[in-house]
Amino acid sequence: MNRLVVFGLIALLFFANVPESSASETDQQKIYQERIDLFSKMEAITQIPWYYFAAIDQYERSVRRVRKDIPKETGLIGIYIKPEIWSGAINPDLSDTNPLSIQIFGGIGVDGNGDGIADQTNDEDVLYTIANHLLDYGFDRDNIKLALWDYYKRDKSVSLIMGKVKMYETYGTLDLDKHAFPVPLRYNYSYKNTWGSARGWGGRRMHEGTDIFAGYGTPVRATSYGIVEMKGWNRFGGWRIGIRDINNTYHYFAHLNGFADGIKVGRVVEPGMIIGSVGSSGYGPPGTSGKFPPHLHYGMYKDNGKTEWSFDPFPHLKSWERGERQRRK
Repeated sequence: MNRLVVFGLIALLFFANVPESSASETDQQKIYQERIDLFSKMEAITQIPWYYFAAIDQYERSVRRVRKDIPKETGLIGIYIKPEIWSGAINPDLSDTNPLSIQIFGGIGVDGNGDGIADQTNDEDVLYTIANHLLDYGFDRDNIKLALWDYYKRDKSVSLIMGKVKMYETYGTLDLDKHAFPVPLRYNYSYKNTWGSARGWGGRRMHEGTDIFAGYGTPVRATSYGIVEMKGWNRFGGWRIGIRDINNTYHYFAHLNGFADGIKVGRVVEPGMIIGSVGSSGYGPPGTSGKFPPHLHYGMYKDNGKTEWSFDPFPHLKSWERGERQRRK
């Protein structure tokens, strides 16, 4: 019987009197452990560190969950290899599972679990196929980046994956999906849903974020685990920071009064880490400030492997704020 099915039956008995949130968290930890077991097994076979497999898997999973043109993941591994790439573009059978004919037709699919079948839906086969692609280029970081570019043909995809590599290598866990409200709850602040409102500064445009009003110098915190992708001045945003999280989401903090020490592009951050402070910078050359009341402009953008778009951060802010208040009780 499948291990997940067995665990599900055990969980129904063991967690019968446990609150739903606790059982759900335990289930997720079980999934993380099973994934990292697969990544570690692949590392032992290929000598490629586990966090490269974890980063590719997480990048693909995040893409699949926001795209309608590719199927959602069904197993532990989120990597999707198109049938024409797996079986070979000229293969008359795009669902081919024969490793030999797949190779003859130029496909990349291989047997990863030793059953003689190269199954596009089998987690070990998929992971070993990606490992083989990486091995064609080499073990070191630069060659792995070349392999990723050759596979995705997109610099942004390579950058996002390598950012995840750094996060997983830093923390040594897959559990990097926690969040924090962007300002400490003990400070005075206010906000409402302003995403999509019209803005006149710099020409007519849509407001792509939520404004959190607070006093000058109020600490601004990272809302997630992530990589600092951008730091500096923008004519409209003033002093601002952009952080990319583990789910391909870009968190944008603008109109800052200044930056925290040590915050630089490429820095790994975590929820609650102070990255700067509230200000009123922007709408002019570097150093311009005071053209509007102090506040933090907070925006969220999602990358789907092709493009990036803004979405409403307000529901997330309310959820993170509520969760943090509950944890403080």
